[in-house]
Amino acid sequence: MSYIFSSESVSKGHPDKVADFIADSVLDLVLTNDPKARCAIEVALAHTTVYIFGEVSTSYILTDEIIIETAKKAIDFCGYNDEKFIFDAKSATYHVNIHKQSADIALGVDETDNKEQGAGDQGIMFGYAKDDTKELLPLPIFLAHELTKRLAFVREEGIVSGLGPDGKSQVSVLYNENHEPLEVTAIVLSTQHEASKTLESVKDDMMEHVILEVIPKHLITDNTKYYINPTGRFVIGGPVGDSGLTGRKLIVDTYGGYSRHGGGAFSGKDASKVDRSASYMARYLAKQVVGSGIAKTCEIQLAYAIGVAEPVSLYVNTFGTSKVSNEVIAETISKNFDLRPKAIINYLGLTNPIFKQTTHNGHFGKLDSNLSWEKLDKIDIFEQLV
Repeated sequence: MSYIFSSESVSKGHPDKVADFIADSVLDLVLTNDPKARCAIEVALAHTTVYIFGEVSTSYILTDEIIIETAKKAIDFCGYNDEKFIFDAKSATYHVNIHKQSADIALGVDETDNKEQGAGDQGIMFGYAKDDTKELLPLPIFLAHELTKRLAFVREEGIVSGLGPDGKSQVSVLYNENHEPLEVTAIVLSTQHEASKTLESVKDDMMEHVILEVIPKHLITDNTKYYINPTGRFVIGGPVGDSGLTGRKLIVDTYGGYSRHGGGAFSGKDASKVDRSASYMARYLAKQVVGSGIAKTCEIQLAYAIGVAEPVSLYVNTFGTSKVSNEVIAETISKNFDLRPKAIINYLGLTNPIFKQTTHNGHFGKLDSNLSWEKLDKIDIFEQLV
């Protein structure tokens, strides 16, 4: 039977994403100076105060002053560089509380002469791919990201005046019984704006310069519903309107809820944390499966125990769309890919400072990036299975 599925995204100025971007900016700074560093950085935003805390173990001399300066640049990038929005990079108050990683955790993770590097924590991670789009993402989350990306673009380029950095989108897509997208049934788009800008002008600008520029015409019908700033006013935004916190937009970061999520957050964590590295590897593997044409959709789960290198389980589900069995795909993955944390880190190049570019508009589907987990370079391994 047919169904409607909805996914949301948030703009780069959403307080949770500002928190994520600060965390990933500090992470990239540390990795630039010490690729072997261990980081678990958290950020909270409340009104005009920024809290940066967590664990960092590194040979790099990371001072509070350096962290604060990095945070200011990140906040400015997210659009908070004007005091009219109250929260501002220059005038915000900063609190830093960073200490070293627990020695007990390091004992289980660190590589020694007698022990290989283990997983940085226990947990389950999911990767997913679906042939809705060339990015191999489900259509609802792809379109939701495109809307928030466009929203930031029209504000930063001055195409639409009077907008603030904060914003959100949501897209509902009607699928048929074969899980193929048919049309967009509803679009929700909210944007922060200056008090002088009327709701009517916001609606007109969003339709002309954002929605109609993003949503393909063949997916819009007479039944498509639009909800633009449905509360009627969105002047108070960012951390002033709602607090921000790292790791609170997990579903936005991944697949919009179309696939399962293990629960672990990404931003602020170095790749020894399998929450991040194994999720990227699972996405990479799912893309190879779908990109090879042997399945229309693929979900992969990896599970780890803290301090143990080999995953405790590998699960593959193609939801009845594959030309070979799920078991054959799983066996092929196990035979051809090393899923130990250190091997994943080396294979995907995860000691490099690449993580700031993942923070906004999802961690997956960025074909114009250099993100290794988005490459389709091993599809031949799976093509041979048919």
